[in-house]
Amino acid sequence: MSGSDDLEHQIRHAPDLPGVYLYRDGSGEVLYVGKALSLRKRLASYLPAIEGGENGRLPAKVNEMVGRSASVEWIVTSNEVEALLLEHNLIKQHRSPFNIRLRDDKSYPYIMITVQDEFPRVMFTRQPHRRGNLYFGPFSSAAKVRETLDALGKVFPVRACRGHRPGRHSGSPCLQFHIARCPGPCLETVSVAEYQGVIEQVVDFLSGRETKVAARLERSMQDAAGRQDFESAAVFRDRLEALRHVLERQQIESSSLGSADVAGLAVDDWGANVQVFITRDGKLADRRSLTFVNVAGADAQEVFERFVAEYYGMAPAVPSELIVPPSVRETGRLASFLEGLRGTKVDVRQAERGDKRRLQEMADRNAALALAHERLREERTRERRLGALTALEATLGLEGPPMRIEGFDISNLGAENIVASMVVFEGGVPKKSDYRKFAIRSTEGQDDVGAIFETVVRRFTHDAAGGERAAEGAEAGASGLRSRPYDPSFEAVPDLVLIDGGKGQLGAAVAALGAAGLEAAVTVISLAKREEEVFVPWSREALDLAVDDPGLLLLQRVRDEAHRFALGFHRRKRAAGTTHSLLDQLPGIGDKRKRAIMQHFGSPERFLQASREELEAVPGLPGKVAREVHAYVHKTG
Repeated sequence: MSGSDDLEHQIRHAPDLPGVYLYRDGSGEVLYVGKALSLRKRLASYLPAIEGGENGRLPAKVNEMVGRSASVEWIVTSNEVEALLLEHNLIKQHRSPFNIRLRDDKSYPYIMITVQDEFPRVMFTRQPHRRGNLYFGPFSSAAKVRETLDALGKVFPVRACRGHRPGRHSGSPCLQFHIARCPGPCLETVSVAEYQGVIEQVVDFLSGRETKVAARLERSMQDAAGRQDFESAAVFRDRLEALRHVLERQQIESSSLGSADVAGLAVDDWGANVQVFITRDGKLADRRSLTFVNVAGADAQEVFERFVAEYYGMAPAVPSELIVPPSVRETGRLASFLEGLRGTKVDVRQAERGDKRRLQEMADRNAALALAHERLREERTRERRLGALTALEATLGLEGPPMRIEGFDISNLGAENIVASMVVFEGGVPKKSDYRKFAIRSTEGQDDVGAIFETVVRRFTHDAAGGERAAEGAEAGASGLRSRPYDPSFEAVPDLVLIDGGKGQLGAAVAALGAAGLEAAVTVISLAKREEEVFVPWSREALDLAVDDPGLLLLQRVRDEAHRFALGFHRRKRAAGTTHSLLDQLPGIGDKRKRAIMQHFGSPERFLQASREELEAVPGLPGKVAREVHAYVHKTG
């Protein structure tokens, strides 16, 4: 039975029950997660893509997904609401490439509260979401986040220092404490309960419950005044005035709006945009714009359901009312899903008249404008990338645009911890899954030229296109280098190799390609930092490129990314080496206890931040030794 026959057999034997289905490729990776009221009927809709007879009526995305699928499996649920929740969790877990998803959601700015810490931080982040933290956003701009954080700092004093524990290594308080923007947990001037109370007010404020926060501050002010603690009362008064100043910025106010989220939607084959107007106590508190990709062939209902799962699934608070666009007809399962998150009733409906209807129509118009703007920006970005690749093709005399560019850089500080990086740009954009790091082995001393030679040889020794010839060439040209397992990420041969450096580094790379037997197959150039000069093997002089040449600007991006990646790797190795040296000096610590410490904390940084109680909890480490280790580490700083 062929792969397509096997897939068709699985589909035809699906149960007529609600649930979630997962398409997997030959290696077991999840390609797509979907839900259905009837798994049998929903999966049967994919049969034309397998049989090949009527696949013209199916979207190209569906045909491609089914064509790459080797199997389909399903999980039966009790109802469609359970299927929606399970679908959301599985999409988050597997990050399946064919599902509708927030576009570049990692790059949106958020406010993060590290609630797992004893004294949580409130901070700006663009990093992927981690369990144990609260996230608010995404915000439309980084400036909006910083403006909000600045307003929060005036109203709610919280610590700004980094790390899981408050304070600096020196033990002295920071400027934030002296200007009354931090209560000083490092000096134990505030209890954990008091600090957590402030964090609860921050959460209420960011969740749109500003009136609740204001009432709480006013009660605290009145209580302090009643105790004749006028200094504390003045502090609460100033915070209350700062909060009211923030609330006065809200422009739109209507008694009929109440507290609700009003959503607008625009969908086309390129993508989708959802505008969320957040109203709290009759005021328009905020607006959020979210763009989704992979929507080809999906209707408004499917896109909006994905928005609800993606957006409210990670929101700290769910509104009691959600106004949906007219194109969203099925609201029952959305209400059930949101009620499961909120714990109380949620009204999901269309607005027929009044202020909410007008606000929803405004949200729809903004969604259509935002979608058109995103599409135009994407087209311009694509044109710029193509222009840069075309410029490099003409400048370097290549046979075609360099669709795959690999950049290499060396990072060192003296003769220790010499490392190299390889970054990959495909189509003018980074492909981070193909980034690689190299710890330099055979080069002694601070020899960037030798390090480049070793790095390039090792990279192309692994290349599948080099085969045995590359391995033999590397053995002849770089004796002493150990062979490593084959890495499938090196299967593609780059159109262009960029070396960070001058003529010396370029010559080393050319020699390395010659040792690998690929000098005729790969074009290699170098970019020197000082004058931003581009050197090529066939000329003694640097190429004469304008400072705004699009090809040069792309090369600079590749070079800077290689430098950043190498520097980060070097810093981690240096920090690890320093910490291991410190572990060797710890009193009462041998190899076995050293391994236990590192296994328990997971990283050198976490060990250095550990409290005495945390050290005493390390398995196999006696309490007395743990206390001596803690005293030694903090004595040395």
